[in-house]
Amino acid sequence: MDPELRWLDGLAQADLVRTRRASPAELEAEARERIRLLDPHINALVWEAGPGRAHDAALPASAADAPFRGVPFLVKDLALEIAGTPFTEGSRWARETVSERTQELALRHARAGLVTLGKTATCEFGLAPHCEPAVHGPVRNPWDLSRSTSGSSGGSAAAVAAGIVPFAHGNDLGGSLRYPAAWCGVFGFKPTRGLVPTGPEYGDVVGGFAVEHALTRTVRDSAALLDAVAGPSPGDPYAATGQPGGCLDALAGGPGRLSVAATATPHGGQEVDAAWADALEETVTLLARLGHSVVEGGPQPLRREGHRAIRAVYRGAADWIRLYWTRRTGREPDAGDIEPYTRALFERGSRVSAGAYLAGVEELQRFSRRTAGFFADIDVWLTPTVGAAPLPLGMLTGTDEEPLRGEEAAGSFLMFDGEYANITGGPAMSVPAGFDSDGLPLAVAFLGRPGDDARLMALAAQLEAARPWAHVHPRIPGA
Repeated sequence: MDPELRWLDGLAQADLVRTRRASPAELEAEARERIRLLDPHINALVWEAGPGRAHDAALPASAADAPFRGVPFLVKDLALEIAGTPFTEGSRWARETVSERTQELALRHARAGLVTLGKTATCEFGLAPHCEPAVHGPVRNPWDLSRSTSGSSGGSAAAVAAGIVPFAHGNDLGGSLRYPAAWCGVFGFKPTRGLVPTGPEYGDVVGGFAVEHALTRTVRDSAALLDAVAGPSPGDPYAATGQPGGCLDALAGGPGRLSVAATATPHGGQEVDAAWADALEETVTLLARLGHSVVEGGPQPLRREGHRAIRAVYRGAADWIRLYWTRRTGREPDAGDIEPYTRALFERGSRVSAGAYLAGVEELQRFSRRTAGFFADIDVWLTPTVGAAPLPLGMLTGTDEEPLRGEEAAGSFLMFDGEYANITGGPAMSVPAGFDSDGLPLAVAFLGRPGDDARLMALAAQLEAARPWAHVHPRIPGA
């Protein structure tokens, strides 16, 4: 395992190929060696492509000038399908499934030059803020192997943090890119709704809440990857605000002088860990030093009717997942097919009427319009990404006796309204912000106006230059 190559970002690895200092085959061989040496410690992968399968006929060959030609990549085992590969979405119920189709985003990854070497773990159907699926076993946080990565893109976040690949695919329906990015010390960016395709299998995923992108170690990789895959696909139900592309170019120009509203006070009144509150205050000081205007505040809270709507929409989503997989497998789940928490969600979801679901969507669209008014005068909203350090493994999973135990435990760190980005459709990101006294990562989160992806990326790059993070790496015992 080449220690220098291990920590190069994707653009740097692509430059080795472009200048013929390395071949795609050499990059792939090194990445497979890292999988062999590192993954037994963190358990991030659920499937590895066999020899020759990384260049499967299901994916197109990349052009010589592709931005990431030859760069190793991993795909989260949720929603994004590649024909001929296993597709379990973290569930025993789906463990025999093999994809028959390739999603448009996977085709775009391949055209960008990425070499998909395997798939990463997710919690069952992406429904929980952890990455401990019973079918595959828990993913371990590279910074402390006894702790959670959060979820649901925890397998990808762990693989990137450990240096297996420079970046990996993830998706986000309520924070699933940003929460694991925060706990694993990497950069997580949620694009504007409609910017990255979810078809042809999916369209209006849970009222447009769900988006696709990646976990990266550097901002420039995230920007370049978004430029490479963004853009409409025939039949998309949403047209993204703004034009795709331009994110990488925006990094050089900077974000301009921004108006930032910041708060470390949760709407629910929870207690924020001091290290995470301090990370917010230090970021406020840094932003002011960089010339930005920072005030205390945030958008109006969801209020009672908004929280009722969120419950209806998420429970409706759980019932949709149950129906989708019943049709796909041809049967209802048996007793041992799904985890206790998933079963509880399915039961709750079955009690949500179609009318209640649509009323919830409508209420959240009203909330989006109110929030748009807030962003008339404010460019970005800043909070801690979460409110506490990574929890020990096992605390976020349900049991037969207490299926909702993990959901209740999640309230100790999920307190800063990450779902606002999914409701409004705006771009959002989790940016590394140092380490606590135990050496565990800290992070802050930003939400911007729909279509302001390039500006948000430019802000992240400015913070990365002022407070670098990619040079600090976890130490994995024996690796």
